[in-house]
Amino acid sequence: MATTATVTPTGTLTLQWDPKNLEIRTFSVEKTLEPLVTQVTTLVNTRTSNLKKGRSKKAHVLVAAVVKATEKFVEKGEEIAPEIPEIKDELYKAVDEVKKTGEEMKEASSEFADDPCSSMKRGAMVRAARALLSAVTRLLILADMVDVHLLLRALMDVEDDLERIKQSRNSSELVGNFKAFGRNMMEFNELSGRRQNDLKDARRRDEMAAARADLRKHSAMLFTSSKAYLRHPDVDAARENRDFVVKRMEDALNTVSNVTQATGASQPDVNIEGAGELVAALDSLDRSLIMNPLEYNEVRTRPSMEERLESIISGAALMADSSCTRDGRREKIVAECNSVRQALQDLLTEYMNCAHAGKEKSDPLDDAIDKMYNKTKDLRRQLRKAVVDHVSDSFLETNVPILVLIEAAKSGNEREVEEYAKVFQDHANKLIEVANLACSMSNDEEGVKMVRMAAAQIETLCPQVINAARTLAARPRSKAALDNMDVFRNQWQTTVRLLTEAVDDITTIDDFLAVSESHILEDVNQCVLALQTQDAEGLDHTAANIQGRCARICAVVDAEMQNYEPGLYTEKVNSAVILLQEQVVPNFNSLVDVAVQALSMNPPRDVDDNEFVDSSRMVYDGVREIRRAVLMIRPIEDIETDSEEFEEEQPHDTRSKSSYHTEAEESSLPEGVTSRAMMRKLPEEEKVVIQQEVELFRIEKAKLDQEMAKWDDSGNDIIILGRQMCMIMMEMTDFTRGKGPLKTTMDVINAAKKIADSGSKLDKLARDIADQCPHSASKEDLIAYLQQIALYCHQLNITSKVKAEIQSISGEVVVSGLESATSLIQAAKNLMAAVVLTVKASYVASTKFKRKSGIETAVVQWKMKAPEKKPLVPREPQSEMEAKIRKSAKKKSVNPVQALSEFREKGNF
Repeated sequence: MATTATVTPTGTLTLQWDPKNLEIRTFSVEKTLEPLVTQVTTLVNTRTSNLKKGRSKKAHVLVAAVVKATEKFVEKGEEIAPEIPEIKDELYKAVDEVKKTGEEMKEASSEFADDPCSSMKRGAMVRAARALLSAVTRLLILADMVDVHLLLRALMDVEDDLERIKQSRNSSELVGNFKAFGRNMMEFNELSGRRQNDLKDARRRDEMAAARADLRKHSAMLFTSSKAYLRHPDVDAARENRDFVVKRMEDALNTVSNVTQATGASQPDVNIEGAGELVAALDSLDRSLIMNPLEYNEVRTRPSMEERLESIISGAALMADSSCTRDGRREKIVAECNSVRQALQDLLTEYMNCAHAGKEKSDPLDDAIDKMYNKTKDLRRQLRKAVVDHVSDSFLETNVPILVLIEAAKSGNEREVEEYAKVFQDHANKLIEVANLACSMSNDEEGVKMVRMAAAQIETLCPQVINAARTLAARPRSKAALDNMDVFRNQWQTTVRLLTEAVDDITTIDDFLAVSESHILEDVNQCVLALQTQDAEGLDHTAANIQGRCARICAVVDAEMQNYEPGLYTEKVNSAVILLQEQVVPNFNSLVDVAVQALSMNPPRDVDDNEFVDSSRMVYDGVREIRRAVLMIRPIEDIETDSEEFEEEQPHDTRSKSSYHTEAEESSLPEGVTSRAMMRKLPEEEKVVIQQEVELFRIEKAKLDQEMAKWDDSGNDIIILGRQMCMIMMEMTDFTRGKGPLKTTMDVINAAKKIADSGSKLDKLARDIADQCPHSASKEDLIAYLQQIALYCHQLNITSKVKAEIQSISGEVVVSGLESATSLIQAAKNLMAAVVLTVKASYVASTKFKRKSGIETAVVQWKMKAPEKKPLVPREPQSEMEAKIRKSAKKKSVNPVQALSEFREKGNF
């Protein structure tokens, strides 16, 4: 390793480089070298015809191109050599070496072009080509060092300015030094940006980008913290602020310097890179579940598998014991851990039985494997929901702690500042803890890296925000202290916003909305309870939580909708969001204000319970509608109903007296029992019949899914409506098995009405298509299918109302018709088939016939759905990758020098 030192007025600039190291670190060097490599390798690989011997015109053309390219390299090297005296001699040596090897290459290649059949001349040309490329590569790397030198020189100027700012003795001197810092910082930022984009190593590009972002972020903080320290040198907190900012900027500059001169492959930072530990352990456990039973060893395998599982359960226990984990969630995690333990013991027992019997597989073993997979899946779901519980609670009103701290500081009350500083510190610690929990259950390595980096920034910034508050509290009338506080506040809010977005990226919106819906329901119940107990403070606090949760839900959903093309789906979701934001929440807020004001009087005034409860219920319904709208385009099998989690019926206290169901179906059931729950208590033979009907329904559903999967739903409302009807029909069939979101017969009836509404819309669109289509058999078929849809929608309405005949008499279930359940499923199946036929007929009528005269635009746009992005080469399990060697059809991108070194000389010349 060689070094080159430059003595400057402010210090010594040292360049580290190895003349023998031909590592290409930047795209510019690689791109510059690529044409010469192509020409040389083409020349070396030139093959002669078997029919005609003699001179090759193509080879002579390639020789001329190589000579011309070499001359350009020499010319450019001589031009830049005088710019940097420190490496001028080395550059001239490199230029001379290129000249020398270029002449040798010219001579050897010319001889080969004259006699391309000579293996000896080919070998001489290969050796000359290798030497030429090595010389050119060394010259380009030295030229790249010129860019490095210029960047480091600019970096030293910034370091000098930083030191001058630190040594400033008054405000005017600080302003002058900061202006000089700004000018040099602009030049440095431009050079470092170019270098960042030019680096080949992705990890080093990220390091450079993070360092440059740190410099930009702390520049404003540098001025205000330095100014506050100059005004109040006796305040220790001001000095700590200034020293912190200077240290962060020095670290960022060192990072840029190290990355710029780094060689070799970069090493991963284990503190921020990699998938979550807990989810990785679960994945590893799942991969190890399948083994050859004949290789099962009770002494080795059982302890190893049990140890793996116990490490996972330890991580799950830490999450369950966290302060923000709710009691119900904690119990479910514990229950799932016990279930996984038992499932593993059953699986290992089956492996042992197969090993003793000498069997490679058995049905009990397959069942045990499936059960184990299902149990680990259930555990994953509860852990994910626990993470989202934390996210929903902790990332709520994140600005409140810092705003309260600042208000205390502005008042000059240092005792209050210390009290709120502890609250603020606890808040920051909670954000970091929740961020780490979210990382532990995420496979998104890039997303996890972003979260961990943002959490690290929160951790380092938090004490300095407190110091800025202490400075302001010590000097509450100081403009410098107030400006400094504002800058640190803005930086804190930006960082928290970045952390929030990063956490949202690694948690699914489906989980977030499901958990938020549950939390809203809890808060609504607490609001109603606070109203009934005349707890004004509790009512106000809980209502604020509801408002914050609603705002967060709307923000997350708005961000999610940015990922979709505008269409019926986004319009429906946005309508649900707007309804909650602009009507439901403001109405709820106004009633809360009235209620709090009435309860705060002495004596408290009466409040209209029914109106308040109905308003609270509308908030919950609004959130639920948003969730349903978001899930509208999800495939049915991808939607986790999590029926056990939301099994509890909403307490009657949260409903107004006017909203109780009066239908015979509900009044005849025991208190707290739903029709859906009664369906689960049907006799087994009746469940079997229902399941058989459901399987037939699923066949029709698969046909509809296959048809829908062909089309892009943007601009095609027929596809959207078909998916909506499919989703609702699936919910209705789930009800007959005691599952799904529909809990009462009124829910089923309402679902049938929704299907009828969607069927009417589908009928209108399809008839518009039929009107545009000239008279044909296709038009007649389409009209016939529409008549079937109308018929089956009517049947579905009738069968859904028959469901109200389910009763419970003397504690025994009496179903006046199993037939009613099967009729409901059959009607849904027939409707599903009619929808499939209608979609196909609509496509034919829209696209295969010329429209009637005067009609230019189609009713809907039929566009094939773009295939999902998939890797060109499918990823294989690690075990298969290690066991197989595959030949790729794609030409590998290799280092030019390495490519040349692999040339083979024929005939051992």
